[in-house]
Amino acid sequence: MAARKDPNSLLRDVIDAADCTYEALARDVRRIAAENGEILQTNKSAISHWVNGTRTPSGRVGQYLAEALSRRAGRVITRTEIGLHTGGADAPAEPDPVLAVTDLGRADLERRRFLSIAAFTTAGVAMPLGYDHEATARMLRARSKTSMVGAEDVDVVRQITAADERLGGGHGLTTVTAYLADTAAPMLRGRFPSEALRRAAFGAVAELAYLAGWKHHDLCQEGAAQRYYQVGYQLACEADPHGHAAWMMRALAHQALSLKQPHHCVDLVEAALRRGLGRVDGQTEALLHITHARAYAATDENPSAARALLAAEDALLREDGRQPSYSRVSGPATGTVASHTARTLTDLADHVGTEQQHRDALTRWDPEKYKRVHALTHADLGDSLAAQARADEAVAAWTQALVLMEGMTSDRTRKAITSIRSTLAVYQRRGVPGAADLARRAREALA
Repeated sequence: MAARKDPNSLLRDVIDAADCTYEALARDVRRIAAENGEILQTNKSAISHWVNGTRTPSGRVGQYLAEALSRRAGRVITRTEIGLHTGGADAPAEPDPVLAVTDLGRADLERRRFLSIAAFTTAGVAMPLGYDHEATARMLRARSKTSMVGAEDVDVVRQITAADERLGGGHGLTTVTAYLADTAAPMLRGRFPSEALRRAAFGAVAELAYLAGWKHHDLCQEGAAQRYYQVGYQLACEADPHGHAAWMMRALAHQALSLKQPHHCVDLVEAALRRGLGRVDGQTEALLHITHARAYAATDENPSAARALLAAEDALLREDGRQPSYSRVSGPATGTVASHTARTLTDLADHVGTEQQHRDALTRWDPEKYKRVHALTHADLGDSLAAQARADEAVAAWTQALVLMEGMTSDRTRKAITSIRSTLAVYQRRGVPGAADLARRAREALA
């Protein structure tokens, strides 16, 4: 005989607080399902079974239940709050982006285990390729709305997103995720005086989700980063299903390429280009093309990589409009294109070209505002010099990288330091000047 399950006290308490009958709640669930093209036969008995713990909602019904309770309570109620998330690393993603970003922010703040041990998945890279934006949009627009959202509310979100590059991804993560969960995401439940402001609000929160993802990526917490990028893509679809959505597809591909997991990346960036071409400025288009080049190089499609590099250079020359804030967040496009051209050429084993591009990138980034980028670029420059058997110059570049990395909270900088140690050991045996001192400093930095 199967063991009796415990009652779902979380769900019972939320229903009690909403002051509604099981019959009324079942009716709400059916109506919300119908809004999304699904016919359900949910009745008060089903609600009772869910509360008693003898059954759990299947498919998207849990989402509809959370949505029904949110509408009655006048606030965001997530599936986690009503006991429908397992809390494991493989817990299903929340289909509603507003609820999903709220869940992620709260999980960050509360140090919930499911987020801290979340794993990056190659299947997750392809998430945008099968995403049904229209179904989500119907649900978001069907909600009853209470508070009015003004332009100043959106401006505050954008100010929070102005990240400080100098101290690395770990700096300010709690501030970003707290604001995301408690203020920015709930704002999307409000009423907007115009469609333009509604799109701007979703775009601002999408940028904040991207920032949270980037900070996790910089801390090498890749599973959490991927989840933020995915929900950032969903929010971007509400703001601008062409340019901004294409940018978030690029973010997912960029992360995968950084992890040397190129599966789906070519398809994903090609889909992003189809969305963005003709609808974004030259700087943003160049950033899409350079990611395309990296994806091709990572999959040994060298002629296609070369063509994508040329397309990126051509797009940079265009002066056809202001670059949007979502693509400016990664810094000057010329610097980013140079950095990623260098990484593409590394995959193509062109170490001389890699060195030239890294040096060019260093001239494009403000050394104070983008100190972390300068540090990582010096580390990469040292790698390209070492590949050319120019040991003295490699040691000099790596030394400069370590100087810049002092005081940073970034696991990516730690990985860069770790990666040079085996080469330094060889240099020490060969008596390369400065190698022994640099090896000592590297050990101290990692201690």
